[in-house]
Amino acid sequence: MFGLLFFLLFTPGVSEFLCMSSDLEISYTFCDSTAHDFMFNLTPCSIMNKSVWKADLTWIPRSDITFLKVVFNVWYDSAKVLLWKEVLCSGVDDEYSVCGTPKGATFATTFDIKGSRTKFPKGNYNIIVQGFSDDSENNMVICLNLTMIVKQDAF
Repeated sequence: MFGLLFFLLFTPGVSEFLCMSSDLEISYTFCDSTAHDFMFNLTPCSIMNKSVWKADLTWIPRSDITFLKVVFNVWYDSAKVLLWKEVLCSGVDDEYSVCGTPKGATFATTFDIKGSRTKFPKGNYNIIVQGFSDDSENNMVICLNLTMIVKQDAF
């Protein structure tokens, strides 16, 4: 089954379905009350027997991206299971193409998400993805609240 996730400048605070298939549902809201120029595509809309998802991301940031720290908080059936933080852009020898994107410019990229590393058990996942323009995590540039429902075990 072919699935496609897409969102672009949706109303803040309103939950939007991104993906619905026989084994997976994903929806999102932005964490703040401001609309974002943001698009995300993911194929396929399935976790069964898929080792790699293809992702397309387009974003028009509201501030210069000279420093970017991402924070992932993941809950599984209401239990916190992962906190992952990574500095993607430090302003020196940055390897990611988003680094150096000026405020108001369009950033677009395609990348792989290697799903085979993680087997997702059936259940409800809440994923908060935050991007900060400082290491102290005071200046948030984007925040997404994703809900992922895995309808069957991938084992």
